[in-house]
Amino acid sequence: MDEILGQVLQVGFFAAMIRIATPLLFATIGELFAERSGVLNLGIEGIMLLSAMTGFSAAYFTGSLWLGVSAAILTGVACGALMGLLTVTFGLSQHVSGLGLTLLATGLAFFFFRVIFGQPEMPPNIKAFQTVPIPLLSDIPFLGPVLFDQYALVYFALLLIPAAAFVLYRTPWGLHLRTVGESPHAADSAGVSVAKTRYQALMLSGALMAVGGAFLSMAQFNAFTFGVISGRGWVCIALVVFGQWSPWRSAVAAFLFAFIDALQLRLQASAVIDVPYQIFLMMPFVLTIVAMAVLSRNARAPSALLVPFRKEER
Repeated sequence: MDEILGQVLQVGFFAAMIRIATPLLFATIGELFAERSGVLNLGIEGIMLLSAMTGFSAAYFTGSLWLGVSAAILTGVACGALMGLLTVTFGLSQHVSGLGLTLLATGLAFFFFRVIFGQPEMPPNIKAFQTVPIPLLSDIPFLGPVLFDQYALVYFALLLIPAAAFVLYRTPWGLHLRTVGESPHAADSAGVSVAKTRYQALMLSGALMAVGGAFLSMAQFNAFTFGVISGRGWVCIALVVFGQWSPWRSAVAAFLFAFIDALQLRLQASAVIDVPYQIFLMMPFVLTIVAMAVLSRNARAPSALLVPFRKEER
């Protein structure tokens, strides 16, 4: 136990935990906006993968990491609009549409990566984002290196949590979004465009998921691989449920997953516990599922989630 605590109670461990949580925060908040509007976006895994590829490719050829992030965001917005076309305009099954989008985006990511880069012996790489220490704050003992000596995208992710809560609960658009997700007919009667609001939520959702994917290929790693997402998109769907569709609670769930993931990486590297490494790899996913099952049994989803809106039906 002392050896495990020795691995955990380190500045490097908590700094790594914050970095691991960053793509989860972007994608989880994105999924939360979509579900609050009444649409379950199961395309999250594919959106993150395709955006990671387009962002990496743009950065590789332009030499600009921020142009890469912009390309990823445009990819995510386009995928969100496609999801809106399928589920909002055509009223198709959200489950089928989301899974289809994931398969399509995954296939496109594999196809275009092969077209652009071929099959090189050494995978292409870029100069990844560097940490940006905040003057004075980064010198604070312990908290400085953990919170204030991070990548720029990490700061954006941390600021995203209160920003999402403010938008959702303190703005007219947030009120419209929540009303559309709870009672779309009431929103329509009040003059709120259900279709427009859901499209906006899905496109915002796709943009945030895209930044999460781009972070993995352009900051956490400096290369794109087909396993770069590794199921994180599916985890984010569980984190939204675990967080009961609240930005703050969902963020806590993301940090909890990141803590367990960082812990299993440390345990693997230190060999403190002599078990097959596959057990360590399973830990974050298994414990997240268990926590969601135990703590979210009484969670109440938005009333109109998964229900297509048809104005003539009441």
